[in-house]
Amino acid sequence: MTFGPIPEVTLSDGVRIPQIGLGVLRIDDADTAPVVESALQAGYRHIDTAAGYHNEGGVGQALVNAGYASGERRKELFLTTKLRDSEQGYDSALKAFDRQIGLLKTDYVDMYMIHWPTPFDWRSDEVWRAFVRLREEGRVRTLGVCNFLPEHLEKLHEETGEYPTVDQIELHPTWQQREVVSFCKEHGIAVEAYSPMARGADLDAGDGVIRRIAEAHGKSHAQIILRWHIENGTIIIPKSTHRERQIENASLFDFSLTPEEHAAIDALDGPTRAGHDPMTFSYS
Repeated sequence: MTFGPIPEVTLSDGVRIPQIGLGVLRIDDADTAPVVESALQAGYRHIDTAAGYHNEGGVGQALVNAGYASGERRKELFLTTKLRDSEQGYDSALKAFDRQIGLLKTDYVDMYMIHWPTPFDWRSDEVWRAFVRLREEGRVRTLGVCNFLPEHLEKLHEETGEYPTVDQIELHPTWQQREVVSFCKEHGIAVEAYSPMARGADLDAGDGVIRRIAEAHGKSHAQIILRWHIENGTIIIPKSTHRERQIENASLFDFSLTPEEHAAIDALDGPTRAGHDPMTFSYS
């Protein structure tokens, strides 16, 4: 370990997830294994991938190389992957999972997620039946969704009787999605942030606000933003391909923001997302 212990968040079904993980979006499959191995060596025990990232094979190779694909060490790791939107459906989801688990070179994943709600072609009820079967078979430990807005979460609950344990959404200081976060908290759904720094755009947000707070603590701009997420109770999956930055992104527990500093970051909320709109986008 090169940083202190990472706390875990207990989900509504009792499963525990490390509050910080490594995201691997936009890393080529051939380049993914060394990035994931570096994170595991640094102390990460939470890896987040997806069929749509086209790098599950690289993640799987890293797990084998680092000794986390099976046995007792596999139990130390929290592994997430996501169903491709074009494979939503009951039979298609089961078939997709078989392919994905083969690429990941392990017997189970800790969390399987619906990647996008695809509101124009709703199939989450069929998907959820497949997900429940995988959970009952012990091939998946907990079930989540990504990019779901309150109306999607409500519809899923109406059709299946369940809420997911996690909703992974774009979330950062300039796009705080307060309505979604509030709904999730009200219904026992943990919030997980992707693009927690708006793909770097928020590092200089607020006309020097982040910079001034960083200077006051002797920390990087990234650490200030990620600490804000941690203090909000949010699960985060910052991406970095560099070991030094991976370590920096997880070194968040030797300082705290003052109430005034936290409120100053809260005040950066704005109207512009960095990624896609769940009402129109599908990750085929």
